[in-house]
Amino acid sequence: MAGHSKWKNIQRRKNAQDAKRGKLFMKLAKEIYVAAKMGGGDPTTNATLRLAIEKAKSANMPNENIERAIKKATGNQEHTHYEEIRYEGYGPGGVAVMVICLTDNKNRTASNVRVAFSKNGGNLGETGCVSYLFDRKGLIVIAREDLNIDEDDMLLQAIEAGADEMETTEDSFEIYTSPEQFEQVKNTLAAQGFTFVTAEITMIPQTYTTLTGDDLTKMLKLIDMLEDDDDVQEIYHNLDESMLE
Repeated sequence: MAGHSKWKNIQRRKNAQDAKRGKLFMKLAKEIYVAAKMGGGDPTTNATLRLAIEKAKSANMPNENIERAIKKATGNQEHTHYEEIRYEGYGPGGVAVMVICLTDNKNRTASNVRVAFSKNGGNLGETGCVSYLFDRKGLIVIAREDLNIDEDDMLLQAIEAGADEMETTEDSFEIYTSPEQFEQVKNTLAAQGFTFVTAEITMIPQTYTTLTGDDLTKMLKLIDMLEDDDDVQEIYHNLDESMLE
């Protein structure tokens, strides 16, 4: 891969969420809760739960918060039902936006997402109107600092583990996999002694859009407004990551 560092775009999104740690932990707990509710509380047999726990730990979520969410989901006293809903639309300047929500009130969530788009120069579209502009991929990021391996050797190990491709930046190796091969690649590289900055299945834009002026200001406000919504779990967009600096 050449050109954009897709991890930087994702990393900036995560950093913005980390600045609101309380909200982030609540969203992660909800994700763990849903995974445990649907597939059981044992991460060794529930891959979705296992990934949710790893995601929470990478955000430094305390273990007691993780355990509390699992216990709440597997106990009989909790009757809250969360549903995953995906909204798609366009931000200012035609930026493609996908919003993934977990909600116990679809009407509330739909209204909040619609208001966020309309207040910031965007508009919601039909399901599928922008999802074709993204690829669902596994992403594993390994920091290069203090790592005694060159790009060619790292690429060889990644491909042998089952990865599709790798992008190298000044700071990191960014390894991309199919969703089906993600766990195998992650486990193989971990067994070889590599540690990860992040390891997750995410949505990668195929192309990027550049904005300036008022459109850029409105797009950044749209992202902030969506991130502030308790029902919003993930926001994917194809705004050029240099615009987020």
